[in-house]
Amino acid sequence: MEIKNDKACFVQLWLRLERTRCLLAGQYKRFCIRNVLKSWFGPLATDNIIWEVCHNVVVNDEQVCGNDTLPPPSLYPRKHRELLRAIVAVSLGISLRKVDLKALDAAYSVAFPNSTPININKKKRV
Repeated sequence: MEIKNDKACFVQLWLRLERTRCLLAGQYKRFCIRNVLKSWFGPLATDNIIWEVCHNVVVNDEQVCGNDTLPPPSLYPRKHRELLRAIVAVSLGISLRKVDLKALDAAYSVAFPNSTPININKKKRV
């Protein structure tokens, strides 16, 4: 799959993430960043790339390790949002700030229509 920085690609990535979770569960493997990357990229998922993606996945000021078990994406999307953001940034060789977060959040609503939409960057009232 070719990774792009647009909504159509993000929808495919969200759906692929859920399929990968089911696939790994069927193989009795842990659903973690390392296994997701190895499943998606095969031999291209070297330790350096896995480290770079893990280094960029930070949720609530907490680093997510490559072997930490991830919750289902439809129930707890925050870690997966950051994971997909890091995968896109590393794959395209761009910074995390250049990833289109509005498209990534909108793609989540398309991929999981019955879930609560995510919009982490909206302004908070003071």
